[in-house]
Amino acid sequence: MSEIRRMNEAVTPLVRKAQAGDQQALSEVLRRSYEQIHRWAISLTGDRDDADDVTQDVLILLHRRIGQYRERSQFTTWLYRVTRNAAGDHFRRSNRRERAVKRSTEEAGDAGYQKGTQLDELHASDVADLVRTLFVDLPDRQREVFDLVDLQDWSPVEVSQALDMKPVTVRAHLHRARRTIRKRILERHPELMEELSS
Repeated sequence: MSEIRRMNEAVTPLVRKAQAGDQQALSEVLRRSYEQIHRWAISLTGDRDDADDVTQDVLILLHRRIGQYRERSQFTTWLYRVTRNAAGDHFRRSNRRERAVKRSTEEAGDAGYQKGTQLDELHASDVADLVRTLFVDLPDRQREVFDLVDLQDWSPVEVSQALDMKPVTVRAHLHRARRTIRKRILERHPELMEELSS
């Protein structure tokens, strides 16, 4: 069972209690949702400081608008949409998108990746860090889909519901994102060609 499914099962009964006025249940919903909201916010903004701001905004909105959740979709699907909208509002208010992209690019350049690194020196965690660095440069929709499916273990159907798009469109964005990231990894580490091809 994925982390998202476990969260839905654990939080949905609490949401119902919170909607009925139970403040303790509301506090527990906020506590259990924090990490997931923050993770989404980092993916959507590409910047930890901006993600902190967005997370705070979402928690305030969740506190005020818990009654607006109507169970027409899973709670996490609704919460993701709230987070996505809050991230968009944050960028419109502060115009920080350019700063976040610039910082991510500088960090990727400062990472000092060297060509010709031996495969046995490149650990799985290094590859994961490299993927996370490279995925910031993907187009917004591809980055969003890649994060939800490959990094957060959502199914394409769950993503299609959260983003209000057809599953085939989700799969197309995912395919393009994976292809771009694979190409960029191989450009930096050609010695991985055999490993990634197998």
